[in-house]
Amino acid sequence: MVEGVKVVREALAAGVDVESVYVDHTGLPPGGAIDELVAEAFTAGSRVFELAPGVLSRVADTVTPQPVMAVVRQMDVPLEALQRREGDCAAMVVVCVEIRDPGNAGTVLRSAEAAGATGVVCCDGSVDLFNPKTVRASAGSLFRIPVVAGGEPTAVLAELGSWGLSRLASAPRRGDSYTDTDLTGPVALVLGNEAHGLPSDLDDLIDGWLTIPMAGRAESLNAGMAGAVLCFEAARQRRAAAPVDVMPIGAVL
Repeated sequence: MVEGVKVVREALAAGVDVESVYVDHTGLPPGGAIDELVAEAFTAGSRVFELAPGVLSRVADTVTPQPVMAVVRQMDVPLEALQRREGDCAAMVVVCVEIRDPGNAGTVLRSAEAAGATGVVCCDGSVDLFNPKTVRASAGSLFRIPVVAGGEPTAVLAELGSWGLSRLASAPRRGDSYTDTDLTGPVALVLGNEAHGLPSDLDDLIDGWLTIPMAGRAESLNAGMAGAVLCFEAARQRRAAAPVDVMPIGAVL
């Protein structure tokens, strides 16, 4: 279930299968964003249903529902789809292990896409990626970045390691500062549970630990914020390491 004009429009723009759209025009002026969305949905081949007043409020996940909802086919890719070919730019995969909060999961998806990650893996035991709260928090990123929904954590990390990815896990007080670690190569950024971090039985599958130094009294960042910080540090390092075209001497400007 996808709720809201913006997120439904993002799903249509991404070309995913929007099976049906449900609209409540009560109190809305004609010719606005809802009518534009309906036209886009018809063009995409989606079924559109006009609902009677009050119906959406009885089925929506939010207290004050948006005037439009949609049913979208779930997107899931196999883990192998994230493997990069030789000569491709270095992979950056974000791995979620036992992340239970839907808002955190949605933030991870949004940050990973914005930072240029090549994919996200949400391992078994984590929140459902298609939870309505996760979908809203992702702000459409769920439809635009390759997402692997499921996979036993040890098998996922072993497979990523076999591809040559450096598996780096975040921890509040363990490992090197994230700014002192080279994140320009193929890397898997591993995020653990909000309260307990990563299970200890995964230690042998982790190649290094990253910590985010903090000046205040907070013990740690939540998983969504930590994921955003790590993703954008990796993006910053990769931009800085990218080759710069040098204009030859004598070239005309």
